Amino acid sequence: MSNADIRGRFVWHELMTTDTKAAAAFYPKVTSWKTQSWDKDPSYTLWVGGNGPFGGVRSLPDAVRASGPAWLAYIGTPDVDATLQRAQGLGARVVMGASDIPGTGRMAVLADPQGAAFAIFTAAASPQPGSGSTPQEISWHELTTTDAVGALRFYGELFGWQEVGKHDMGPMGVYHLVGINGVQSIGMFKITPDRPMPTAWMCYAHVPDVDKSANAAKAAGGKICNGPMEVPGGTWIAHLSDPQGAAFAVHADKRVAASAPAAQPAKAPASAAQPAKVSAPKSVSAPTAKSQPPTVKPAAPTPAPSPAPAKPTAAPPAGAAPNAPANLKKPVAKKAAARKPAVKRASAKKPAAKKRATKKAAAKKRPLRKAKRAVKKVVRKTAKRKSTKKRAKSGRRRSAPGSFAVAKRFAVKQADTLLKRLRGKKHR
Repeated sequence: MSNADIRGRFVWHELMTTDTKAAAAFYPKVTSWKTQSWDKDPSYTLWVGGNGPFGGVRSLPDAVRASGPAWLAYIGTPDVDATLQRAQGLGARVVMGASDIPGTGRMAVLADPQGAAFAIFTAAASPQPGSGSTPQEISWHELTTTDAVGALRFYGELFGWQEVGKHDMGPMGVYHLVGINGVQSIGMFKITPDRPMPTAWMCYAHVPDVDKSANAAKAAGGKICNGPMEVPGGTWIAHLSDPQGAAFAVHADKRVAASAPAAQPAKAPASAAQPAKVSAPKSVSAPTAKSQPPTVKPAAPTPAPSPAPAKPTAAPPAGAAPNAPANLKKPVAKKAAARKPAVKRASAKKPAAKKRATKKAAAKKRPLRKAKRAVKKVVRKTAKRKSTKKRAKSGRRRSAPGSFAVAKRFAVKQADTLLKRLRGKKHR
């Protein structure tokens, strides 16, 4: 592949960070990347994929330390100096002028008219076929900008990029699909006031399992800023940031398995840093045109649902020993069983005692009932005799006044006497 063929293609991806060792340990946990030292500069660590090196990691220059860690994408060009002049004429700003990396090539760092940083690179010799970035490493590039139409015009004139499609995202505007020779591999969209984001390039690492990579990033100290989520075309993405704060994303062709609910979205990291000095890679080339990048449509961050609270555990009774062995409960059960017959005997005695008490009370009441019956009998007999006399002496004068009352008093007196005798017997 000649240098002319790499025009407008992303050929290198460099991470500028505050902790190169931590970054070199973090990314292989999230992706399938490996690392190795560059033989021309041991302080520069290379990202290595299936087809060789495709990027690197270096210390963040002091001049841009305030901007924070960021990824810097390199775009190929057959002539760095000519491209640099053309970019300035289109409104770009030079961050770092053209410079040579011995035995490697020539490069420069720019900021597009809206402020997004990127680098341009020309290899010292024609790269070997098959080397460089492939879909297994970085499969998509996305630009968030304040003017998507202006950015499309700028990059189109500088690198020959063309719009090959678009998605209407409603209130979020239009998502532009951009590529070379009709093959889409780039996305651009305008930042809206209600969704402030940095003007910067985002690199998407190609992974087999988006959920696994997102969870691995979180477990290793990174953050899940958005997703995992499905985008038009059926692919899956997640926006992340590494432990030092550099923003990046992962992309999978399909979802292997559903994971836990999406994490709470975090504020997007700062835009890409603009280095004062950049070390170029050993060898670079264009990614293959057969890549199948995600058709990205940014979606509003979806907050994660609050985990259901755990069921409270009942507190042990006051005075109970915590974690008491189970075998201490058996003797208690046996004692309770031994007392049961005694309870039965006690309950059996209660009805018998009640019966005897009832009989005794009935026996006490019996003489009184008899006496009352006898009094009533005497009263009835007396009344009967009196009525008989009255009928026999019909036509005759009634007996002197008070005779009936006298008879009644006599009968009552006799009944009282009888009652007293019966009571006396009872006391004896």
